[in-house]
Amino acid sequence: MVAHPERIVTPGERARFQAFVERRAAGEPVAYIVGRAGFYGREFLVDRRVLIPRPETEHVVEAALQFARTLPGTRPSVADVGTGSGAIAITLAAENGTLEVVASDISADALAVARANAQALGVAGRVRLVRGDLLAPLGAFAPYDIVVANLPYVPTGSLPVAPHPVGYEPRVALDGGADGLALYRRLLADLDTVLKPRGGVFLEAAPGTIEVLAQLARDSFPDAAIEIGVDYAGLERYLAIVC
Repeated sequence: MVAHPERIVTPGERARFQAFVERRAAGEPVAYIVGRAGFYGREFLVDRRVLIPRPETEHVVEAALQFARTLPGTRPSVADVGTGSGAIAITLAAENGTLEVVASDISADALAVARANAQALGVAGRVRLVRGDLLAPLGAFAPYDIVVANLPYVPTGSLPVAPHPVGYEPRVALDGGADGLALYRRLLADLDTVLKPRGGVFLEAAPGTIEVLAQLARDSFPDAAIEIGVDYAGLERYLAIVC
């Protein structure tokens, strides 16, 4: 309207815009209304089947990319557990053409969105999408040099409900159990079965639970180097485990 004041808005456009305003006024996230969200310099298709990618998750991607550059060999393998929209897996494949990426999710709906994103962003041939619970569908393609995961980590009792914007996102992508770490406990218990001996693991979690997650990682990998990384706001947000 500012750039083209001479253009007359049609009745259909006016009605569509008003419908968007009403959806936003009810609390629905803008990303769902417009059907896309930015992540690591790319635009991803999103809808209510998947969690909206967050800027904080870009730190997990950056840490994994940095680690990948230290690996010997020409085709490092990556597993993305709980891929959702595919933001992490697709970004890793797009940023580093040598990576072989396998991404899993328990939700067929989420995988449909991830598949559309992989196609739209030109990496469909290099990101294998598999359905199943956590590591179960990933074992067939193991072992991996890198494992990344942004699993649900909101404690059940703290889950927001609409009209809070997060309340519109899939519960299965948010609910981390009583303390927010139920899925991470299961992941860490089986991680050594798919990870190469000198592999790297990068996990996103909440600032309030990251210290507990770090201790769980130390229990599972007592000889590993474990570091906590901060997000853009300086909050402790992700865990790096280098075996």
